[in-house]
Amino acid sequence: MNNFINIKKYGFSEMFSKEIPQDSPLEPARVLSQEKGFYRIITDKGEKLAEVSGKFRYQAVLSSEYPAVGDFVLVNWNESGNSAIIESLLPRKSAFIRKAAGEPQQEQIVAANIDTIFLCMALNNDFNIRRLERYLSIAWDSCAMPVVVLTKSDLCDDLDYKLSEVSSIAFGLDILVTTSTEENGYRELLPFISEGKTIAFIGSSGVGKSTLINLLLGKEQLKTNGLRNDDKGRHTTTHRELFLLPSGGMVIDTPGMRELGMWDNDTGIDRTFTEIETLASQCKFRNCTHKNEPGCAVLKALETGELEIDRWNSYQKLKAESSYIEDKESYLIAKGKREKEISKLIKKMPIRV
Repeated sequence: MNNFINIKKYGFSEMFSKEIPQDSPLEPARVLSQEKGFYRIITDKGEKLAEVSGKFRYQAVLSSEYPAVGDFVLVNWNESGNSAIIESLLPRKSAFIRKAAGEPQQEQIVAANIDTIFLCMALNNDFNIRRLERYLSIAWDSCAMPVVVLTKSDLCDDLDYKLSEVSSIAFGLDILVTTSTEENGYRELLPFISEGKTIAFIGSSGVGKSTLINLLLGKEQLKTNGLRNDDKGRHTTTHRELFLLPSGGMVIDTPGMRELGMWDNDTGIDRTFTEIETLASQCKFRNCTHKNEPGCAVLKALETGELEIDRWNSYQKLKAESSYIEDKESYLIAKGKREKEISKLIKKMPIRV
């Protein structure tokens, strides 16, 4: 165990400190990784495995109420035990949230307390502008700043065209072009990484996130694989993990996401599709459905080609997905609370012999 680690190097600031009661005997810690119900945490006392307390587990209704990589938690260090006990979760300043894969539908925290999100997309066969719209919509809702990172530029023979496509949807955002085949092919990232700040690398499988992180770490810490026969990268990262860089910044590596479901992302969608929101505000009727109403600015833009049909369809799809999830979330919260109330009543009932 490493002693005398300053947790402030891991992003612990006054914002989190003021959330801790002055007389609390618990230690503030940051979650570095999670796997199979255990968390690897770091405090001023060092690193240790941890698990949530029974009370924490009982009070949590949704999976998103459990700690995620990047979270700050309060722990009982448990000097004599092998693992610390996580007693509570400090409020998050930001979180990248997606719909958890499978059923029942719940939200999943991919990374928490991040300052910048590197949305990574390869410039070879992985390139998909509709997927990037989805990533941007979720990123804008995270309260962190999105940056588009285009990887594998050495495998792209139409870079200008693809840059133009990305610029047409990533309004006002920084767009970085990288390659791992050149010695300085990752230096575009460096101005966005500074001491005390946390960057999350988000993207589909095999786009080169781990390769970029290895370059930033200055060593081959993360396993990487080459291309498959279809020119796409191979999936290598299996869990989320936070690393402290030699520069003092922090990065979170995440597994590639085959499914990136929306989770109540209306605000992010509106910001990603800002030109559609502007058009909608110009419609003759405030409650215009953009289907057959007279004076619909959206339909007019589709007819003239000002608005591409593919982009309009993408907007509608994400809006419908987000609306469905919003209704589902309310149901799950109410269901979870009801089950806990029933459990309390059962425990109070007299035992019949």
